[in-house]
Amino acid sequence: MLKEQPMNEILAISNNEYSLIKNLVYDKFGIHLGNRRKALVSGRLNKVVKKNGFNNFKTYFNYVVNDNTGEALNTLINRISTNHTYFYREKVHLDFMIRTVFPELSGSLINKNSKNIRIWSCGCASGEETYTLAMLLYEFFGFERSLWELGVLGTDISEEALENASSGVYRKENISRLPVSLKHKYFKILNKENWQVIDEVKNLVLFRRMNLMNAIFPFKHKFHAIFCRNVMIYFDQPTRDILINKLYRVMEPKGYLFVGLSESLGRSTNHGFEYIQPGVYRKIR
Repeated sequence: MLKEQPMNEILAISNNEYSLIKNLVYDKFGIHLGNRRKALVSGRLNKVVKKNGFNNFKTYFNYVVNDNTGEALNTLINRISTNHTYFYREKVHLDFMIRTVFPELSGSLINKNSKNIRIWSCGCASGEETYTLAMLLYEFFGFERSLWELGVLGTDISEEALENASSGVYRKENISRLPVSLKHKYFKILNKENWQVIDEVKNLVLFRRMNLMNAIFPFKHKFHAIFCRNVMIYFDQPTRDILINKLYRVMEPKGYLFVGLSESLGRSTNHGFEYIQPGVYRKIR
């Protein structure tokens, strides 16, 4: 039986061990850690390695790749993935949804005798972006929302983040960036420190674990808008190109793709999207 290592003892990670873990993460999840995140990976995995009784990262790596259940790999990605997000992030995109996308969609879909609107939040982390989009849908359609089939899908690779998202519970400081009107309308106070998204909004949202590196995305219907903001910054260019092509295939004609304000697909139309404004692209066909 493995002996658990002292938790206060810091295990060093060699260059070779870091390369093994870095390549594994890239192969399985497309995340490009590069050569500058060695200290970050070591810090986030130290507790896991010692808790399992391993005295070096090579033994831990072998354990992960030989675990047929996949649980060890899940734990690894839960520890090293970055789940930084907040409500009402990059407000300019949300304003664009309210002023342009929702009116455009509602008008065109009514003309097509359809009342289904589907939005996908990739890399949703703990759910702030997903719930924000659901609240905006709720606001825009108002009393007519019962006449529409509205849905926001939130996906992430981290099971831990998704569990937090599904609860819809956030500390009051986490919702401080929300407009006051939305905060008091779409949250209920649980206690002095915690607020929870109301059921009416939660009912518009579905959370699922998903690896964006999957060859095929298992969706029955296409999306009218996809938010993939601050996700591709962790990928190298070949991986980004593959992902953009897959997003294109699961998007409705003339659908909108949102990436982070610091991200860009480039001005070329070869990827199938036209540039609208910073961080906003539209499917050409």
